[in-house]
Amino acid sequence: MLSRFSLCYPYAPWFRIFLLAATLLSLAGCGREPLHQSQSYVFGTLVDISIYGESEPRAKAHAAHIQQAFQRLHDELHAWKAGSELSRLNASFATGRSAPVSPELAAILTDATRLSVQSRGLFNPAIGHLIQTWGFQRDDFTPIRPDPQKIRALVYANPQMTDLRIEAGSGSSRNPAVRLDLGGYAKGWALDLAAAYLRREKVPGALVNIGGNIIAIGRHGDRPWRVGIQHPRQPGPLATLDLPDGWAIGTSGDYQRYFEINGLRFCHILDPRNGTPVQGVQAVTVLIPPGPQAGTLSDVSAKPVFIRGLHGWREAAQAMGVQHVLMIDGQGQIHVSQALQQLVKFTDPNVRPEILP
Repeated sequence: MLSRFSLCYPYAPWFRIFLLAATLLSLAGCGREPLHQSQSYVFGTLVDISIYGESEPRAKAHAAHIQQAFQRLHDELHAWKAGSELSRLNASFATGRSAPVSPELAAILTDATRLSVQSRGLFNPAIGHLIQTWGFQRDDFTPIRPDPQKIRALVYANPQMTDLRIEAGSGSSRNPAVRLDLGGYAKGWALDLAAAYLRREKVPGALVNIGGNIIAIGRHGDRPWRVGIQHPRQPGPLATLDLPDGWAIGTSGDYQRYFEINGLRFCHILDPRNGTPVQGVQAVTVLIPPGPQAGTLSDVSAKPVFIRGLHGWREAAQAMGVQHVLMIDGQGQIHVSQALQQLVKFTDPNVRPEILP
């Protein structure tokens, strides 16, 4: 720890998640079962692809195809890398001009706008200027205490996804304060792309893990895939659960990207209503049933629940259509919805979570 500041770079906790998933899969894959695992680093986190029931050459080819697709998305959707499609679009917003938008990015922005409206603005990829001001649009960030007046001005500018205009292959914004950052969406979109590809290729079983956002395809032999929920303050899993075919799980936490000033933690998840990092919640995990957007929802829907916190999580979860929720509040108390409580197994038998109705 520095004298007054401490940092957590994004790879540290996600690396623990990765190790957890790899350990569970290794234990489940003992013996002569055909399990292929491939790792890479994309979207600022570790990606683990596990494929079961395919020959080694086919499994490697499938994993390579997915990794290449992820890298392409990372390059095009990067929020602060010069030359990315998203950066070019953001530059055009700042000058009031329009810019070409690929069909894929148009579909992403249209869907992200729909989900932002559904979340009542709590999921808001348009607040990139706030994210940048807090120093989280950097590969190596340092502790920052932004000018409160600047934060208030950015909040007052009220950038919203509904400010976007996407039509005829062109994108523009009626609000120059919009700066897009799809960090809370891209991993989920990528999971759905990977799942659709694996199903087209008729892969018997696969588990795709992008920094703790995970989707299951098929089964691991004669049993479901088993995954762990990372403890936000301790190494190793807080709990485990079986992830059936098509289900996805996602976690938002204050331990992924954060810094501390005088013992106060500032995480990368900002409340768009006041422009400041969310306090009072350590982590939120959501479990999403099968559907064409299970991966996307696992990434997106955890954010509004995290932002609303212990006293508003029900409304946020209901707005996003989520029933399976686990929350750890700022004091480390565990709260779990009745639907998820029936599925999760805590690693510490002494844990007594509060059951949320």
